[in-house]
Amino acid sequence: MVPPARRPSRAGRDLVAAITVGVGMGVVILVSLLVERHFFIGVLALATAVATWELAGALRRGAGIAVPLAVLLAGGQAMVWLSWPFGLRGLAVAFVATALAVLLWRMRAGSENYLRDVAAGLFTAAYVPLFCSFAVLMVVADDGLARVLTFMICGVASDVGGYATGVLLGRHPMAPTISPKKSWEGFAGSQLAGMVAGALCVHLMLGGVWWAGALTGALLVTCATMGDLIESMVKRDLGIKDISNLLPGHGGLLDRMDSLLPTAFVAWALLSIVAP
Repeated sequence: MVPPARRPSRAGRDLVAAITVGVGMGVVILVSLLVERHFFIGVLALATAVATWELAGALRRGAGIAVPLAVLLAGGQAMVWLSWPFGLRGLAVAFVATALAVLLWRMRAGSENYLRDVAAGLFTAAYVPLFCSFAVLMVVADDGLARVLTFMICGVASDVGGYATGVLLGRHPMAPTISPKKSWEGFAGSQLAGMVAGALCVHLMLGGVWWAGALTGALLVTCATMGDLIESMVKRDLGIKDISNLLPGHGGLLDRMDSLLPTAFVAWALLSIVAP
């Protein structure tokens, strides 16, 4: 007897596969942080390479745009690894060098669609490795473990709170033309969970005041939600459902990183203020 096909959840995805993959990714991240927090830089470097490859493939499939993948992969690794010893200066040098390389590399194909292709290459360099490198800047701080855990816990709380509230109570679409399944009720659940997580993490792990942590959590949730919507805009423009099919129940790795990438910069900036 053939077993019945597994049905997707109300949220429109295979919940069992999504949870399994999500837990596996969480274990890898936690082990890298707890064994030796600098191992997390290697995880970020690998994630940057995979997400860059995915986005380049999506641009090619959806819009026929060929970005210089070799340049972006090399430049992305330079941004991640130079952020470790040299901080913002290393990140800035690596990003600008990558941008110049994109401009020069594309000249080989002539002037037709030059601006379009260069813009896509610069977007890829900024959206994936540049944003991801701010997580490196957090982890290399003396209290880097606490900073990255705060960033990650707030992100998980936002996802869990928004998913549960949205599935159970979601009635009013937040951005129906961009992401029809995202609701204002889900956003409220994300905010509540994120603020609680932020208050606890900043106060208990970073020694900051609870209300600053709650504000940090609220801002991180807002940025994470905007990150989701930004990637949804990109996928709608390209006419694709997922960036790739690498992860069962999730789509691509970039589909899981979309909310975390811009939020990494915001988390680095906010935690530098509330827990200097």
